[in-house]
Amino acid sequence: MVKPPVRLALVTAALAAVAAVPVLSTAPADAAEESVLSRGRPATSSSVEAAEYAAGNAVDGDAGTRWASAEGADPQWLRVDLGAVRTITHVTVAWETAFARAYQIQTSTDGAAWTTVYSTGGGDGGVDDLTGLAASGRYVRLYGTVRGTEWGYSVWELTVYGTGGAATPSPTPTGPGTGVDLFDPHKKDIAMQIVSSAENSSLDWRAQYGYIEDIGDGRGYTAGIIGFCSGTGDMLEVVQRYTNAVPGNVLAKYLPALRAVNGTDSHAGLDPGFPGDWRTAARDPAFQRAQDAERDETYFNPAVNQAKQDGLRALGQFVYYDAIVMHGPGSDPVSFGGIRATALSRARPPSQGGSEVTYLHAFLDARVAAMKTEEAHSDTSRVDTAQRVFLNNGNLDLDPPLSWRVYGDPYTISS
Repeated sequence: MVKPPVRLALVTAALAAVAAVPVLSTAPADAAEESVLSRGRPATSSSVEAAEYAAGNAVDGDAGTRWASAEGADPQWLRVDLGAVRTITHVTVAWETAFARAYQIQTSTDGAAWTTVYSTGGGDGGVDDLTGLAASGRYVRLYGTVRGTEWGYSVWELTVYGTGGAATPSPTPTGPGTGVDLFDPHKKDIAMQIVSSAENSSLDWRAQYGYIEDIGDGRGYTAGIIGFCSGTGDMLEVVQRYTNAVPGNVLAKYLPALRAVNGTDSHAGLDPGFPGDWRTAARDPAFQRAQDAERDETYFNPAVNQAKQDGLRALGQFVYYDAIVMHGPGSDPVSFGGIRATALSRARPPSQGGSEVTYLHAFLDARVAAMKTEEAHSDTSRVDTAQRVFLNNGNLDLDPPLSWRVYGDPYTISS
């Protein structure tokens, strides 16, 4: 579970400025009707650096999540669908450190023909508050042409304001077979049970907070609800989260050792006490919350958001999540991003007009090939006799009853 390095810092003052942007006071008299049009609307992009930096992060209203494009390439774009043609009065762009030196704000009624309503060649990052646009369109696109750094383009929030009112999102369907996605609490619990069957040989994923062992895969200790590893950084982040919440906890003393062994399979500084102290900490609800938060922020949310952008239903969202848990959200050929890239080279996802079943088979084929490159993961039954079974049964909504086998052991979720 190797995560991409976090190189870029949160610009706290800039984000505060975005949060504090008032209704435009210098606009025409009808500015009192101005509202946010982009919040929570579907967003797409020309590329992403990794699954955790999906386009939707830039319109989710959360100043701590962001979109980031692939590095070192121009041009790149970020697009939001407002749902209907709207009057657009102003746009704010809260840049992460990877800002655009030159970019345009464009609008379109059909997503094909674009009109530039703002352009600059002198961008300097921070927050750009672009007022007085007097534009219209269903789609708004930030189109970057010259990077301001060596990296890519990265945006904390792209906020579109207008006077037409936000498009009403479609109601979320409920019930079996109606397309409820993995963010639904029941569906999420099903996902956790299926992952636990492979990671812990048990459906009781909540009993796994105290799990810890070295499974011999070159990643040091594997522990917790999805197998955080001492050699890949996520175990360090879990313990750091716990220590931020509960200073002086039983695991805090291992933080220097966890930093030192990150990227290796070493137990230096951890033995002999770390496994026992991990199990002790697992009884603390604050430690359980730390594990939940790391799982969601690094694995679950990025995987589900990316799957939804690719037009995948609950089964596809789970397929992505299980892959990112095992392989990590990187872009190398045997990480989640590389597996997805291989699948995209072989089949089109529904968002590009392709068959969902065909695309998921291509993804699972690429996943199996990646698993077979590691001896510790060469048993591919979590795909072959689990995910592939659901797919072959046409259960794209991951509706129970579900029956599968992992490592030869049978499991069933009846409801």
